[in-house]
Amino acid sequence: MTLPAADTPLYNHPLPEIEQWLQGLGCQQDRADLHCWHIARPSWKAELLLDVEELTVRYLQAGEGGRDILRSFKYSLTRQDVENAVFSGP
Repeated sequence: MTLPAADTPLYNHPLPEIEQWLQGLGCQQDRADLHCWHIARPSWKAELLLDVEELTVRYLQAGEGGRDILRSFKYSLTRQDVENAVFSGP
């Protein structure tokens, strides 16, 4: 399976290609909740939720006082823009 160009909006990616992209970035799909993905980097951890209209990211205990940081990205953004925003961390 080949991904569309990086400047293609996410809404133009079939779901299997989005899943392949997330796996390639080191994300692991939650077996019980298939729209939920987990990623761990040395300095942060996050959950990614493939919602109906957007990709939602919850950076776990990354905010002040150990609070989670929540960000949402519309599928109209390009895959490269979402990758740059999400995987640069909180």
